[in-house]
Formats: sequence, C-alpha cells, structure tokens
Amino acid sequence: MARLLRLGCDPADLGRVTGIDLFFIRKMKKIVDQEGQLEGKPGDRDLLLAGKKMGFSDREMGCLWGMGEEEIFGMRKAWGIFPVYKMIDTCASEFDSYIPYFYSTYEEENESVVSDRKKIVVLGSGPIRIGQGVEFDYSTVHAVKTIQKAGYEAIIINNNPETVSTDYTCSDKLYFEPLCAEDVLNVIELEHPQGVIATLGGQTAINLAEALSQRGVTMIGTGCEAIARAEDRDLFEKLLRDLGIHRPKGRAVTTVEEGVKAAGEIGYPVLVRPSFVLGGRAMEIVAKEEQLRHYLKHAAQVNEDKPVLVDRYIRGREVEVDAVCDGKQVFVPGIMELVERTGIHSGDSISVYPSVTISPKVKEVILDYTRRLGLAIGIVGLFNIQFIVDEQDQVYLIEVNPRSSRTVPFLSKATGCHLADIATLVMLGRSLKDQGILEMYPKERSRYYVKVPAFSFSKLDGMDAYLSPEMKSTGEAIGYDKKLHRAMYKAMIASGMTLNNYGTVMVTLADEDKEEALPLIRRFYHMGFNIEATVGTADFLKERGIRTRIRRKLSEGSQEILESIRAGYVSYVINTRAILSGVHYEDGAAIRRCASQNGVTMLTSLDTVKVLLDVLEEVTIGVSVV
Repeated sequence: MARLLRLGCDPADLGRVTGIDLFFIRKMKKIVDQEGQLEGKPGDRDLLLAGKKMGFSDREMGCLWGMGEEEIFGMRKAWGIFPVYKMIDTCASEFDSYIPYFYSTYEEENESVVSDRKKIVVLGSGPIRIGQGVEFDYSTVHAVKTIQKAGYEAIIINNNPETVSTDYTCSDKLYFEPLCAEDVLNVIELEHPQGVIATLGGQTAINLAEALSQRGVTMIGTGCEAIARAEDRDLFEKLLRDLGIHRPKGRAVTTVEEGVKAAGEIGYPVLVRPSFVLGGRAMEIVAKEEQLRHYLKHAAQVNEDKPVLVDRYIRGREVEVDAVCDGKQVFVPGIMELVERTGIHSGDSISVYPSVTISPKVKEVILDYTRRLGLAIGIVGLFNIQFIVDEQDQVYLIEVNPRSSRTVPFLSKATGCHLADIATLVMLGRSLKDQGILEMYPKERSRYYVKVPAFSFSKLDGMDAYLSPEMKSTGEAIGYDKKLHRAMYKAMIASGMTLNNYGTVMVTLADEDKEEALPLIRRFYHMGFNIEATVGTADFLKERGIRTRIRRKLSEGSQEILESIRAGYVSYVINTRAILSGVHYEDGAAIRRCASQNGVTMLTSLDTVKVLLDVLEEVTIGVSVV
C-alpha cells in the first residue's frame, strides 16, 4: 500500500480496489507524504521534530537523510528534541491521581516526575512469543523487589501488557516503551539512572546491551565483553580450547557451498541454526545434502551478514544448569536432566530435578565446567548452560547463555534457592559469600520436581505438532512428589495432557525407530490398549506378536487414520519422523494436525512415550519403573 502511494496512486482508487476504508489509507498517505518532505533535507530541526511527531524512528530518519542512527540521536540531543512522558490515567480523570505508568509522545508537557533518588533500570522481555515466554518476567519482577529492598528506585521498561512486570504497582516507575535502543536511551536521558540491567529479560533485553554500552550507558552485571565471549562463535571456540572443554564439532558458514562442505567434513546428520537464535527458531536436524541446500537457501537465507552454524548432531541425554557467578565464586543450586534426547528444544522437553540417570562422576564434570566457564567468561549474575552426555558418559557443551533463562522459575521453586534475588544482589555488588552462600552445589532435595511443557497446537493454525530443535511450547507446569512418576503424572495433568489408561493407540513409526519402539508398544498392548497402525508399522508389530488393526495411509487416498482419530476412541497418537534418513512424509503432518485439533494426546518422541508408560503403570497398577 505504501509503495503504491509513493508511486502516486489515488487513495480513492486504492480504497475501491482493496475494500480498505479510506480513513486508514489517508493516514498512511500522510506518513508517505512526510517521507517525501524529509528525504534529501538533512539537518533541518523543524523537519526532524515533525518526523518524530509522526513516529519516525532515528534509524528511519537516518535512512532518509543518509546518516547513522547515532548521528540522528546526537542531533536530537543537541537540539533538545526528546519525547515527554504521559501518565496512563487509570481513574479516567474522575480523580486527581499520580500513577507511575508512562508512555512517550513528542508533545510539550512531561508528566513523569523525576526524583533525586538513586535509580536502576531493568529491561523486561518485551512481547511474549514462542521461545520468549513469561518465565523471563519472573526474573524481572524478583529483581525489582530486590532492588527496592536495597534502597534504589526501580524502573522497568517493558511493552507487554500481559505480564506481571507491567503492573504499575510492581515497580517505582513503569515505562511502557518498545525494547529498542532509541526508546531505552530516551528514558535514560530523562531519569539518569546508576545503570541498566539487561540480563534478566531474555534474549530481547540482552541484545540491547552492546548498543546501550556504546552510547555510554553503564551496564550492571555481566558486561558486553563477557556477553560477546559467550555469544560470538569465534571468541567462544577460543575460550573452550583454552579451557579444554569439549563441544560438538561445528562451523559457522556464510554460503551454501561452504555449508555443504562443512557438513561433509563433520558428517551427517548435522544440526543447523542461524546465529543468535531465540527459542531455537529456524533450527533443524538435517540428514543429507539436498535438505541442507534447501535449508541454507530458503529457511536461513545464509549470507555474509547472516551466518549459519553447522554442528555435529550428537544423540544423548541433555542436561541443563542455571548458575550465579560473582566473579570469584559460582553457585549451582541444581542440575536438571531432560527426559527427551538431544534434537528437541530444551523448552519443549520434560525436565527433572534432581537428575535421575546422571552419575556422580558426570555431575562433577558438569559442575567443574560450569565453575570454570562462569569465571572465564566474566559472568556477574545469572547464566545458563546446556550439556550433552553421550552413551560413554562423555560430556559435551552445547551453549552458554550469559543471562536469565526460562528454567530459573522452575529451579528456584524446586531447590528453594531464589536465583533471581541472589543474582540481583550479586549485580548490586554483594558477593555470594556475603549472602551466606559458601557451597557451590548444595545437597539435593529428596523429592522429585518435574517440569512439563504445555502446547497450543490446536490454537495455532498451520503449526506442525512435531517436536524439534525449534521451540513450540507456550507454557509449562510443575509437579512434585516423593516418587518420580507420581510427580510426572501431576505435571502432565497440570500441563493439559489427557492421560487415559484405556482406549486405542494409533502408531506410525519411522523405520529407524521401530526396534526401539517395539517394547513400548508391547507395554501398551499388555495394559489392554488396542493398537492401530499404518501398513508398514502394523506389519512389523504383527510379525512380533502384537495384534494390530491396519489403517491405510493418506497418501494411498484413504481417510481411515483421520476418521479413527475424529471418532474419539483413540487415546494416544505415536508418530515419529526419520532423522538419520531425512525422509519426511506429508502423512505425518496431517495426522499430527488432526490429533491436535481433536484433543488427542500426541507423542513424537519415544523418550516421552516411555515416561508416559512409566506414569500410567505407576498410577494404575503400582509398578514403579526408573
């Protein structure tokens, strides 16, 4: 629409053709006309003010004037062009009130009263989306309470109305502003805080640290150099070599051919992902060259500015830790073991504390790596590390996140150690020793705590329910009990899963998974479940003594599978996809979609199937399997 208006199309004609009300088209035309007035006229104060009033960002103004974003900001600062902050009136003007809840606008009167107290700004996590959930808001809110107790004025910048941190009673002041450098700097120019905390709002907040630091803002806690050591591929690889810590063999590539060459040397299957991903976005396991070429060209669009990481895929147990470092000492409240093997995003996996199958020797290695990494990177505050433990108990490092993670609420509740509070005090200069924390790893609790992800596949049209390295969960639930599988049962029920100990199991398996799945299907069969399966899977099961009803495939023109799911008697659908061969069928996507739409519990990982069976056997016949 904007392009057509720039080309001179009449708004009335556009309204008639598109059916869009002229009111909106005329508003857009005003913005386009303003672009024309601004373009090619740099250095005009009145035009700069007019552009800001219209809503043009410093970056967009810089594009129109052939200047950088920082130059525009400097120009605004010299001319005193800054927004004022208006109060959000929760009393609808019925009463005189001062509510410390503000939004910016380029007008005259500023309603935000600036105090002379020492202040700290905490950056929130921004809009909640898959991969950036409300779990990060937990750390923000706890940090604010700790900052206030320490005697500072706590200011939050966040722009999501659905979070606790944007309740104006949570902090001393709340600025409802976008989490980008320009808007944060505008608040800083007004408030002049002692510093900004950017490591508690997930990846959205920490991505601002470098831009703010370059503009002279004091960052409290983990600094930009430390963040770079953890997130920059080359710096991180050098650090690991110096420390003698293993990680899966990998390489950053900037062209398709470079990616194909790297994968050939590393060996398929490989894990591919863009740099600096959030929630595993666009992350995939690729099994052959044809898939990799398609991924690099279309999914990741690899180029010099957007490198893609190609890593060896190691299948093993995944372990995760959240820790606090004060520069001299590291504190690890607990080690979490993920139920699903590597290849599924940790946010989509069932987590257990304390770990169940990890040996004391492996725990020692994990704690040693965590301590050395926290100190070598230069962490001051929270950090998160993910590990792989292979079949030979060799520990590999997946990644280090120099910030709060989505597991902080779970581990805080499970261990009784309030990680966000401890980390905030560390960032304010109070060491772990001064807080009375002398042990690196406290004694594990006797009860089991289980975190189970919650999904919204039925509400997200077009999303494939298959679990992969890309995060898809939209929430989580916790369950705890003295018995592991009772804790799992509680967490599964709380997450919205339907757990039936009767009915029919619909099975369709990749060839590479059939032998591993056989004892699991047999357990369902012995519990009294009916078994239905697609032709290949059914033949495999029948040959091994499991009575199975055959359902023809969708690709054969049959609707039998979908009709069974819709009929309401199917309790579980088990569908796995080939990783090693890389062969994926459209049938699987349609089956998963149908199961989600009809509220049937969908299982795409055999590890989850095993856990489900353990739970069903424990709560129905009292057989405990660990």
